[in-house]
Amino acid sequence: MAHDPANLEDFIAHSFADKSLLLTALTHSSSNVKAGRNYERLEFLGDRVLGLVIAELLYKRFPNETEGDLAKRLAALVQGAFLAEIAKEMDLGAYIVFSDSEAQAGGADNDNILADVFESVIGALYLDSGFEACQRLIERLWGERLEVMKTPPAHPKTALQEWAQSQGLGLPSYTIVEQSGPDHAPFFDVELSVEGYGPVVAQGRSRQAAEKQAAADFLQKLKSGA
Repeated sequence: MAHDPANLEDFIAHSFADKSLLLTALTHSSSNVKAGRNYERLEFLGDRVLGLVIAELLYKRFPNETEGDLAKRLAALVQGAFLAEIAKEMDLGAYIVFSDSEAQAGGADNDNILADVFESVIGALYLDSGFEACQRLIERLWGERLEVMKTPPAHPKTALQEWAQSQGLGLPSYTIVEQSGPDHAPFFDVELSVEGYGPVVAQGRSRQAAEKQAAADFLQKLKSGA
């Protein structure tokens, strides 16, 4: 059973005037509620709000950087794996309402779901209390992470390609293995293949995002020795 959302309100330091917004933000499409009463539309909104807040933070924090460098920082700070990490720190998975089968399948530990629900909570917060409330929460959660990023990160696909070439391997290849989700927010599953290594599958809201995530996941596995 999902935890009481009131505890999540304590963490984000906001008591929702419209409790239904938070409940919807925490409801997975597999749950037994009427059609459309799940986090997907709020996720769509929260994604845009999050991107704008982070973009403004970066614009102010790094006044001498080019648009390209700011874009690299932004991409790294809003990628799915990054959002899932923050969601885990919030224990967000414990608050999500799933069907029994989805819960048993480990939905609460699925990084894609955690990242999506985090964005949906941001969307709910925006509708309930406006842009400034979202700014306060995001600045609190991202503050130290902005400070430790000394230089703009390389794009994961570029970094992976350079690594593969340095190892004398062929170029990494990316293949769409599935497209799912509603028309307004489709998901793409992309399989990354690197010579001599097992495939890596990642999901994103566009083919480009999925390819980027797959490359980032592969590089993380290399770093951890997995």
